[in-house]
Amino acid sequence: MPQTVKAVVARSKGAPVTVEDIVVPDPGPGEAVVAVQACGVCHTDLHYREGGINDEFPFLLGHEAAGVVESVGEGVTEVAPGDFVVLNWRAVCGDCRACRRGRPQYCFATFNAEQKMTLVDGTELSPALGIGAFAEKTLVAAGQCTKVDPEADPAAVGLLGCGVMAGIGAAINTGGVGRGDSVAVIGCGGVGIAAVAGARLAGAAKIIAVDLDPRKLEQAKALGATHVVDASKDDVVETIQELTDTFGADVVIEAVGRPETWEQAFYARDLAGTVVLVGVPTPDMKIPEVPLIDVFGRGGSLKSSWYGDCLPSRDFPMLVDLYRQGRLDLDAFVTERIGIDDVEAAFDKMHRGDVLRSVVMI
Repeated sequence: MPQTVKAVVARSKGAPVTVEDIVVPDPGPGEAVVAVQACGVCHTDLHYREGGINDEFPFLLGHEAAGVVESVGEGVTEVAPGDFVVLNWRAVCGDCRACRRGRPQYCFATFNAEQKMTLVDGTELSPALGIGAFAEKTLVAAGQCTKVDPEADPAAVGLLGCGVMAGIGAAINTGGVGRGDSVAVIGCGGVGIAAVAGARLAGAAKIIAVDLDPRKLEQAKALGATHVVDASKDDVVETIQELTDTFGADVVIEAVGRPETWEQAFYARDLAGTVVLVGVPTPDMKIPEVPLIDVFGRGGSLKSSWYGDCLPSRDFPMLVDLYRQGRLDLDAFVTERIGIDDVEAAFDKMHRGDVLRSVVMI
């Protein structure tokens, strides 16, 4: 039977979120109901609340989550009730042109649950990134559930569901960082610091973290940065070149999503180097007027990274294993553990840069 549970809802643009009763239907074919244990507070949730994604209010917020599968619908074989899972927003279809070419991480037809969760009056909810996990329970497509080590801390591994995976994947999957490489990361919020951690995992010899906030630079050092650049005081391009024997970094990861920082990334890379854009720009932003001869003359690659080009079924279990081995400090991303009533306050802390991640414990 459908269940009524507590959840965090954004009813209108810019309005404070509210904790309300919602109705979660029984899972249909290919679907699963997950009892959520922890869910990180991500900038994307704030973008939803502010109408920056679309205007399909009311939104059921939350998407960086881990929990236990409670029930599954017809035809589900990849997970079963009792499995501990991390949720993802890219359930691959297995049949599009990318999947048929053996590149499911680029699936062009990812999907979510068919049924809708609702308010108690029947109003349909739009779940953030097809998940909606600031809730005691949520309904997702079974392909959005990735089974991982049940001994892992839900608050830590749930963050792989979005920001941490985006950053680590930008370094390893998109940027192709390898042993001995030099890497610069511009912007050290949650995604940027995760890119620092990813570069460290990949064996980069020099990892340069760039930000305006000294607190974030200290966090970057704790997670593997060998050098830091305070962009409020130093010329970013010149400093990165100085730190790389005048050449520039092999891989530069832009984790801000602004034209000026993308331009810094372009000129801070070595010849034949790689620029990775993982910071999310607003729709009105455009690539700076970089002379085409500079694009031609410097060679290399200019890439964007969407969800770290990850394949959850491949990457989540591997990263959770590294976490359990003590080789990836996911605990460092968890600044505080809060209740479901504290999401609005967590948005304020995030906006001020006071936290890497507040995590709602349910």
